[in-house]
Amino acid sequence: MFQAVVSAFRIPDLRQKILFTLAMLVIFRFIATIPVPGVDREGLQAFVQGNQLLGMLNLFSGSGLQYFSIAALGVYPYITASIIMQLMTPIIPRLTDLSNEGQQGRNRINQYTHWLTVPLALLQGYAQGVLFSTQPSPTGGTLLEGFGLFDPETFLPTVAILASMTAGTMLLVWIGELITENGIGNGISIIIFGGIVASLPSAVASLVTGGTVTANVIGIVMFLVIGLITIVGIIMINEGQRRIPVHHAKRVRAGRVYGGSTTFIPLKVNSAGMIPLIFAVSIMVFPGMIAQYMAASSTEWVRNAAGWLARVLSPDTFQYNLVYFVMVVGFTYFYTMVIFQQQKIPENLQRQGAFIPGVRPGRNTETYLQRVLNRITLIGAVFLGVVAVLPWIASLITGVNALQLGATSMLIVVGVAVDTMRQLEAQLMMRNYEGFIR
Repeated sequence: MFQAVVSAFRIPDLRQKILFTLAMLVIFRFIATIPVPGVDREGLQAFVQGNQLLGMLNLFSGSGLQYFSIAALGVYPYITASIIMQLMTPIIPRLTDLSNEGQQGRNRINQYTHWLTVPLALLQGYAQGVLFSTQPSPTGGTLLEGFGLFDPETFLPTVAILASMTAGTMLLVWIGELITENGIGNGISIIIFGGIVASLPSAVASLVTGGTVTANVIGIVMFLVIGLITIVGIIMINEGQRRIPVHHAKRVRAGRVYGGSTTFIPLKVNSAGMIPLIFAVSIMVFPGMIAQYMAASSTEWVRNAAGWLARVLSPDTFQYNLVYFVMVVGFTYFYTMVIFQQQKIPENLQRQGAFIPGVRPGRNTETYLQRVLNRITLIGAVFLGVVAVLPWIASLITGVNALQLGATSMLIVVGVAVDTMRQLEAQLMMRNYEGFIR
């Protein structure tokens, strides 16, 4: 692997891609430390660390939430907008037509996704601002001063804060797209990866230093076990595939014979990668945020409803983890089907004069491939769902709650790392170098 790294840096264009990606991550880390005005940073940090839901949001924002920086929202408004657009594409005929127009249509859908990200970022930023502006600060006052759209004295500062946070989100999305175009890996995934990796040292330190000695030992052992299981499992699932044989019919053109060979279609066990997990986390955080926002209401029944919602959908409850598991499995199937439809494998096979032995071309081939894909995707979907809720199961067995965020972040980190290494592998193999994965 060390020799592969040396070989990668010897190639000028590949070295430029790697250095560009690293430079964008450094810029992202600088942005994540720029706070908005009027924030009690010490009080806010203690409040975020004591709340599991906010701790999850803080982890994925690269510690931006605990400073309430301009990057506190991370790229999750964009991910939420992407989920909405993908759900609406099969329903709205105009979006369906755009999805069938090739790259130009996908670019237009991506433009709509960017437009939808702005109001979602404003809404999420306002909800977080109201939450922090109603929480008392240990030093007096509130965690966020001068926030409120309906007060003439705080209107302009609030607009400035919301504009800064929305601009921060769009800046991160732009950086992610630059990484996709000029760097290595999927840019949005790399941004999330960078935020999680930046937050992991403090999370591990709190696991080592917090609680009793016995709890620390158990927690560390469980953390290592979950980490090893996750790493090995993700690699095996990501590399697992079902090879469907494809026979190319012989064709004679200008006295030459073409085709007649047999290849295969590699259907992956987990074609969706880490996207379903990111989708599920993005949706699961919204009920908790709504409950946090409602808890500051002056109406008693609203506060009671917020308390009930917070208890029911707390990350350490059975209901939350059951919904989390089902959403991960469901999004895995959904995104796999989206990818399969976009690839148009049956149409391409029929156009090339290729066929699967024993299966008629056209509709029968599509039905056969979907049936096989549904069966093998079940393994990948259940695996992602089980590993996502594994920390909660471990906390029930050991009584250690410090691992609630471990598997989710580990799944994303390992998945993004494997995907990025795969791209580097492809780049190296194109240049006849031995890659990372042997």
